[in-house]
This record gives sequence, C-alpha cells and structure tokens, in this order.
Amino acid sequence: MLIDRPAATPAQLLVELFPDGSHLDEHDQVVVGGCSLTELADRFGTPALVVDEAALRGRARAYREALDRYWPNSQAVFASKSFPCTEVVRTLVEEGLGVDIAGGGELVTALAAGADPAHIVMHGNAKTDAELAMAVAAGVGTVVIDNLHDLERLENLVTTGRQAVLLRVVPEVDADTHAAMMTGHRGSKFGLTGSQAREAADRVRRSPRLRLDGLHVHVGSQLMDTDPFRRAVEALSAPPGVGSHSVYDLGGGLGVRYTYGDRPPTIDEYVRTLTDAAREHLPGDARLIVEPGRSLVAPAALTLYRVVTVKPGERPLVAVDGGMADNLEPMLYGQRFEATVVNRVGGGEGCDLVGRHCESGDTLIRDVPLRSPRAGDVVAVPVTGAYCYSLANNYNGARRLPVVFCRDGRAREAVRRETYADLLRRDTGAVHPRALPFLQPRS
Repeated sequence: MLIDRPAATPAQLLVELFPDGSHLDEHDQVVVGGCSLTELADRFGTPALVVDEAALRGRARAYREALDRYWPNSQAVFASKSFPCTEVVRTLVEEGLGVDIAGGGELVTALAAGADPAHIVMHGNAKTDAELAMAVAAGVGTVVIDNLHDLERLENLVTTGRQAVLLRVVPEVDADTHAAMMTGHRGSKFGLTGSQAREAADRVRRSPRLRLDGLHVHVGSQLMDTDPFRRAVEALSAPPGVGSHSVYDLGGGLGVRYTYGDRPPTIDEYVRTLTDAAREHLPGDARLIVEPGRSLVAPAALTLYRVVTVKPGERPLVAVDGGMADNLEPMLYGQRFEATVVNRVGGGEGCDLVGRHCESGDTLIRDVPLRSPRAGDVVAVPVTGAYCYSLANNYNGARRLPVVFCRDGRAREAVRRETYADLLRRDTGAVHPRALPFLQPRS
C-alpha cells in the first residue's frame, strides 16, 4: 500500500542544502555541527566561513569506502585548489587521502598539514623551475606532465633516483558545464594531444631520471552527468604508441547540489561509473587515482553574513557585509546559491542578496526568498566550501574572512580574520601615524 508522505516545507528544503546532520532547533534556528549559527556569527563575526568537520570527514570516508568496494587498488587525492586551507587539508589527510596540488603555495600548505609527500600529485600547465625544484626537494611522489617543457625542466632538476610522472592527455570530451570549468575539450590549455603524448612517452622511457607510471585525464568541474567520466576513461585506452600502464589518474569533477533542482550523481554512482569503465578499457591490475575537490568540500561548509541595509523595491535589495571578496563564484561562473535568515528559515519574498563592494556585479543571489529581512539579521549561504576561500580577495580593502570548524557543539577558529595590519604587511614604505590606531591586532 502506498503511503502519502507530506511534502517538504520550505524550511526543510533549505536545511537539506546545509552540511549533513544540520537541523532546526526548538526555536527554528539552523544548527550546524551542533552549533547555533546565530551564536557563531556573534562569536566570530561576519562574514565567516563555517566548516562542519563531521560532514567533511563523512564525505572523505564515502570516497574511500566506494573505492575500496569497487577497485581496492586505488586512492583518492584531495584537489586542494578547491579549499587550500591547512586545517581542511589536515582533516582529509587524517582520513587517508593524498593531496593534489597545482603550485608552490599549495605544496607548502599540504606539507604544513602533514601530507606524506609520496602521496602528493603535482599539476599545472605552466609549472615554473622554482615550483618543480620545490617538488623534487620535498619528495613529491608524482608529477603530472602537462607539456614537453615540463620534461625538460624536470630532467634538469632530478639528481638522484627517478621521478615518477604521469602524462596528462586531452580526451577531447566536451562536458556539459560552464565554459570556464571545461578542461578536457579539444583546444584545452591543459594536457597533451595524441602526438604530443607519444613524443613525451618516448622521451620519458629514454630518460635515466624520469619514470613513466601512467596517464592522467580530467574533463571538467561541476559535472551533473556521469557519461563524460566514462568517455574520458575510454579515451585513456586510445592514444596509440603510449601503451598500457600501472597507474591511471581519472581526475575529479563530480558536481554538487547548490540549489533545489540540482541532482548530481552520488559519490557511489560516480566511483561505480569510473571503475566500470576502467574494467572495460584499462588493465585490471592498474592503480586508479581520483581527485575529488568540489564534491568533497562544497557541501561541508557555509558562509555567514550580517545584513547591513535593506532597500525596498520591486525586489528588495538586501545588502550584507561580504560579497565578491569572499564568493566570486556567482560572478565568474554564474553559480546559483540559496540563502536564509538563520532564525526565520524558509519562505518569504524574493530579494536580491547583494554585496558591499563597489561593483554593480556584486550580487550574490538574485531573487532568493528571505523572510522579513532587516538590518542586523544573520544570513547563511550553504554549499560554499569550494573555491570561495580559494578566490577570496581584498577588494575595497576587505579583510579575508575566518574559517571556523564546528563539531559536536564546539567551534574553533582554524583561520583568523585578517587585520588591517595584515593588509599593509607587505608594504615597504613607512606607515603614516594616522593609520596606527587602526592597526592593532585583531582590529
């Protein structure tokens, strides 16, 4: 017998977008990681990026368990560009993940977080001599060759042993995502074409300083369909003259649910697609690597703001104390987010949630329902764990926001808010005395 289930309320739909385990308390306020969002805003100020540690660990375990289930000879490495925060990297390393880096700063962050260099994968389409030298000195386990110049530079830097490398190939797969997030299409700035991959493979095989472990592929980010992943794996078996290998890095790119209509594949479905394709096209004894980034961290975090002004109009303008300095995704990629006043969840009239920066394009969310927003309210925007921290900036002298970790009702500051003194720290000129009253610690 079918049982009619009540439709989800607007408040319930919103809470579903917050980290796993979030709920409404007896006062209908959002609780994340056991912490009241209102209390977090009062304690740490706004804007603030809040990470639910248990939710973050849970997503890491979901990847690890799916890989163990479908292809035991495998590893997940965190694409740290999505959230290059030491405490985030440390948490994921503790859960058994390696780290994917794309620059010297990300390498230093990974090492500071305690990552084993042997489980670090270095990317980059324009690696500098200095960055490659850092990788060699640190003992980075795998360097991904993106172009023939990588080979020349790396060979000149390796003095002992042989550096393991993967060749990144262009699969010529068009993914259904924003153009700025596509990476595997014909003409991409990333990777080697078929003829370039053959030449690179021949050169590595002749090199006494490099060891060709395998191939790498990546088709893009925020993908809501598994078919491009399947086709990318198939492409790894196609490059003639490149041969079969012991390691295949299948990249990342799984999408997440930012808003109500999004229906991304689950982590299990994504891994199952990759491994099914690998069984069909790749050696059965190969080691598989996947590089989740957005799908690990985006759903595990949210951003808190405080409303500064509300301007009435056909669609009220609700201005908060952050914006494009802490979340550039709406401006760069047209990404849609949702939001709520944390103590009046769900429903309300459509508003434009706008930022404080001097750009007309500084709009976080257009036509988002908010219940009776007023100055002083705390507003939460869920699913901000990916690329918001990475792209944070000091536009209009904004101080980059803190990162707050929550778990079991306890909150701790993993990254402090910048001070005005931080904004001047790299200046080499003298500071005029008029500024000194504003440069006290944590001002």
